[in-house]
Amino acid sequence: MKIAIDTSPIDDQSLVSHRVRGVGSYITNLKKSLIKYFPDNKYTFFTRGQKLSKDTDLVQYPYFEPFLLTLPLFNRYKTIVTVHDLIPLVFPKYFPKGIKGSFKWFMQKSLLKGVDSIITDSMSSKKDIIKYTGIPATKIHVVFLAADESFRLIHNSKFIIQNLREKYRLPEKFALYVGDVTWNKNLPRLVDAAKKSRIPLVMVGKALVSEDFDKKNPWNRDLITVHNNVKEDKNIILPGFVETEELVALYNLATVFVMPSLYEGFGLPILEAMACGCPVITTKEGSIPEVAGDAAFYTDAYDSDKIAKDITEVFEDEKLRKELSIAGLKQSSKFFWKKTAEKTVKVYESIVK
Repeated sequence: MKIAIDTSPIDDQSLVSHRVRGVGSYITNLKKSLIKYFPDNKYTFFTRGQKLSKDTDLVQYPYFEPFLLTLPLFNRYKTIVTVHDLIPLVFPKYFPKGIKGSFKWFMQKSLLKGVDSIITDSMSSKKDIIKYTGIPATKIHVVFLAADESFRLIHNSKFIIQNLREKYRLPEKFALYVGDVTWNKNLPRLVDAAKKSRIPLVMVGKALVSEDFDKKNPWNRDLITVHNNVKEDKNIILPGFVETEELVALYNLATVFVMPSLYEGFGLPILEAMACGCPVITTKEGSIPEVAGDAAFYTDAYDSDKIAKDITEVFEDEKLRKELSIAGLKQSSKFFWKKTAEKTVKVYESIVK
């Protein structure tokens, strides 16, 4: 098969922010895994605007934004689109689209209905796609993601961890959060829970330390709230964006990983933490139970007192943390990029044949 994949989010300078987000990780690992495990196919990796060979069998757009025109208006090839989630449509109150966004969603939905097949990350996202687009279930394929192979238990790591602890002035024990600051991440409640429990919290993410954002955009309300609530709080540490090697070490070093999301299309940091042996506290919202299974300690996303209580319980119970760590390592091993690539190629074959 001759397959063309749009890598604009990682190769187009105007979309560079996607490199440090889930979409960037997905495209990078998909590209690497297809080449490694299915080398008999011919792959073309292109950015928007580049011309493709006339004998291309199919084109994949591995990202989709409901309120941005991410799909081409005219397409001469068989097409697959990856829709990771439709969270802004599920919670319109917290992600208002405005007039321009409404028009773009009308266009995007029309274009999405015209593609040959859709790949999505979870059953939860598949249900949302069916509900908000009317596209039949037979056209939508669930292909789970996986953590990058870099995320693993670090052995003989005293030197790496000691350097990291000194660099970011980390306490002996701490809770860790990794990710964005959109409404569904529920960070105001996490910060409130950390203050109530008085447990040190390390929050990793580029947006958490960024001052260069639209403060009038309602999508950034939680970002403003978090910025205001963590000011001069020595118990909350914000390293900003960290490279993968340091992030792996942080997962290995953390006492517990906390992700109290109100909704997720997948929840990749959960697998990253589990693959590093870090006990996970999360919620049962959206796709998360599909990813975390029975290997996480579940809390109530809407109750900061309960989140504080549960963080404290796991933080102080070494036996429980050990059990969660072992269960997490087993759960994360079920998700790997060879399987993701295999299922993706099966979707390719079903379209080409």
